[in-house]
Amino acid sequence: MATRPRGTGRAAGPLVVVGIVVLAFNLRPAAVSVGPVLDEIRAALHMSPTVAGVLTTLPVLAFAGFGALAPVLARTIGAHRVTLLALLAVVAGLGLRPWTGLTWLFLLLSLLALAGMATANVLLPSLVKLHFPDHVGRMTAVYTTALAVGLTASSMLTVPISQHFEPQGWRFGLVVWAATAALAALPWLGLLRHDQTPEETPHRWGLREVGRTRLGWAMAVFFGLQSLQAYSIFGWFAQVYRDAGFSAATAGILLGVITGASIPLSLVVPNLAGRVRDPRGLLIAMMACYPIGYLGLILAPAAGAWAWAVVVGVGTCTFPFVLTLIGLRARTAAGTAALSGFTQSVGYLLASVGPVGIGWLNGLTGGWTVPLLVLLALCVPQLLVGLYAAKPRYLEDELVPDRTSGDW
Repeated sequence: MATRPRGTGRAAGPLVVVGIVVLAFNLRPAAVSVGPVLDEIRAALHMSPTVAGVLTTLPVLAFAGFGALAPVLARTIGAHRVTLLALLAVVAGLGLRPWTGLTWLFLLLSLLALAGMATANVLLPSLVKLHFPDHVGRMTAVYTTALAVGLTASSMLTVPISQHFEPQGWRFGLVVWAATAALAALPWLGLLRHDQTPEETPHRWGLREVGRTRLGWAMAVFFGLQSLQAYSIFGWFAQVYRDAGFSAATAGILLGVITGASIPLSLVVPNLAGRVRDPRGLLIAMMACYPIGYLGLILAPAAGAWAWAVVVGVGTCTFPFVLTLIGLRARTAAGTAALSGFTQSVGYLLASVGPVGIGWLNGLTGGWTVPLLVLLALCVPQLLVGLYAAKPRYLEDELVPDRTSGDW
């Protein structure tokens, strides 16, 4: 049975929903807004292709490193306080990084923003489980839709904003997302009183305990492979479209189509996954879209670009699917936090090879055919491990019981 946070009631409910929605909206611009203006950033800061690859890999590295700390920080000082601090880190990093002319400082400030993004991202499933234990699918649908809207907005609007403020417009195209993150921090000021003390937290599971379970590893590998796909797309597909002959603005719109396709499905997929006992058929349907889109980009990158963008966007809905699984595969908020921390930290560590590897293959081969074929091949293990992770079970059933707790 999930333990309700202190002070949760009817008055707190709408504020929690608003806080979760605006938080989710701001958990992708720090990563995704770079891709559409990557050429301009590289030119202004004199970045080498290798450093640009590091920049596109920072999101997954931040998730791997800082995501692992999120459950510990939440147990120590409270999930709501950590979420507020995470948002403030996003504001500081996004607000300051466009104005530096130093590559290393741009990377460092990007890492600060991404650290906040990673921390809050890991805590979101446990916050949903904590406040809405009986409506995990519905609330996951709400926040993954907000996340997809933020993802799409930053993909599609960064270039138009940049062009409006030329000749140094890319700086304005990036800094605008600091303002939205600042607004998102306001509801969390009112949610601080709902934090539990360490004594009120019934379980203290960490990465080590989850790492001893088959479910934990299945979830982590599945999450890692879907993130490898997603961040390779977010980091490089705008360049794929530009190399196919599209303008920077159109390439940004095409990337926005990929992310935008997930908006309506982010409302549907978590609800379906939460209602059916065995969601593996839903996973198969989504995974079938990746090969179609990748082969289409290889064979007709310009002629069918819009269709392939939609199809690939459907494939990326494995992300709201796996986030829903995190909430469904644990019985308690503590179990959800532990599973989320392990799944995302280990998963993003695995995914970190994706953007760098895709960029390296592009430089090695001089084109995008080989990188796309590699992404296509990785769909096979992603599907297999995903089918295993989606089988109905609970993390707590595989964990050693916490003998310090009287719950079980």
